[in-house]
Amino acid sequence: MENRSSLIDKRKGIRLPSFGEAVFLLSFITISLIIGIMVFHLDVHILLIIAVVLTMLLCWRCGYNLDQQIEIMGNSLKNATGAMFAFLLIGMIIGVWILAGTIPALIYYGLDIVSPALFLPAGFLVCCGITYATGTNWGAASTIGVALIGMGISLGVPLPVIAGMIISGGVFGVNLSPLSDVTILSSATAGTTVSDHLKAVSKVNRIVLVLSAAAYYFMGAYYAGSETGGTEHIVELQHVLSQTFDMNPLVLAPIVITLAMTFAKIPSQVALFCGIIAGGVVAAVVQSNSLHDIFAALNYGFTHTTGHELADTLLVRGGIQSMMWTFSLAFIALCMGGLLEKAHFLTVMLEKILPKLKSNVSLVFTTLCTCVLGNVTTSEVYLSMILNGSLYKEVYAQRGFKPEMLSRLLSEGSMTSGMLLPWTTAGAFMTATLGVSPLVYAPYAVYVWLTPIISLLLVGMGRTLIKYEPAQGYSVPKDITN
Repeated sequence: MENRSSLIDKRKGIRLPSFGEAVFLLSFITISLIIGIMVFHLDVHILLIIAVVLTMLLCWRCGYNLDQQIEIMGNSLKNATGAMFAFLLIGMIIGVWILAGTIPALIYYGLDIVSPALFLPAGFLVCCGITYATGTNWGAASTIGVALIGMGISLGVPLPVIAGMIISGGVFGVNLSPLSDVTILSSATAGTTVSDHLKAVSKVNRIVLVLSAAAYYFMGAYYAGSETGGTEHIVELQHVLSQTFDMNPLVLAPIVITLAMTFAKIPSQVALFCGIIAGGVVAAVVQSNSLHDIFAALNYGFTHTTGHELADTLLVRGGIQSMMWTFSLAFIALCMGGLLEKAHFLTVMLEKILPKLKSNVSLVFTTLCTCVLGNVTTSEVYLSMILNGSLYKEVYAQRGFKPEMLSRLLSEGSMTSGMLLPWTTAGAFMTATLGVSPLVYAPYAVYVWLTPIISLLLVGMGRTLIKYEPAQGYSVPKDITN
């Protein structure tokens, strides 16, 4: 754990917050957000601004002046520039791909292929595979995920269920992919190798994968059985799509190019930007749209109506402006997270709590809870992983755990909870991309909430504890303590 003396700059009059200050602030932020959103249905932006103001006041008490706090918030935003820019790219890609006929074609042809009863389990496994291969669930959600929403709604599956399925597949792929930032970051933070981390993660995730796929199979069977309207509405929707767009297979070129570049390990922002360009070319050449139409779709999304209620629900969306709610939410949340991380509020609180954790179950449970708390307060999955990894690394080493035990818990706690909170960058992104809040799709994101539960149960049974053998002399493991 970081030495307390290194966290104090006496020359500038800066001190650590007291334990009481840390508990008060973190409790206020957590309780006010949860109760404000879920009980009183208050706007999350204003709740976060109130939390930012209170955080700034307590930081001022700790010695940070206004200029220093603004600099800290600026650095936090600077570190998240890639994610913030991705919000804009996703808005543009959705708008121009609909204009180009790419997403309508995926819906059109997908409805001919997928059985209603198998839609959810098949979609879950497709999202698992694409995210595993590409290492990014944001890219999968904004490409194949948008098409799956159109297909699912056409088949009578509620939007929150479809979104939960997409999120579940994406989180599985990110947790198990050797290419994902989550895998690499959690391994590096805990001090283990990627291969050892993936072996540790697979101990839990294989079980959760099977349980989740089974759950989506039964959900799919339920919604297929409850659909009494026949297939006429699907045929009608396909007719409207074919009359509105040219269904030439060339319209699929943008998504093929984007996924191919992602598979080739090209940075996701570059792949998305090339997908936007390809979408614009297809919209002009195949769908005969003007440059004015393309620019309008990039900024405002697809706005043309067909007169068919279901088709308009699926198609009228996208554009940069559709992402501004999400963009502003992430902006405020990152400002708050930067202040909390720099002033070490969570560190101070945990320094008092960790020595009291005597059992393995209590340590693992607390680790998962503070990963959630890290997301609640910092609003950023990666920051939560880094923060908790630095806090627990020495503790896990002292108790004889291999570093991959901690890296697994960082992934299971931070990545999963980050997708279920509406004010994290991940949750806000999924809200804008899939069109439904995490608080609404959370019950159907089976894999996401089941993973930490199964992990904790297995630890309680002593099945997934990853420790050094006594003969290995784990009291001074050099690869951990250094």
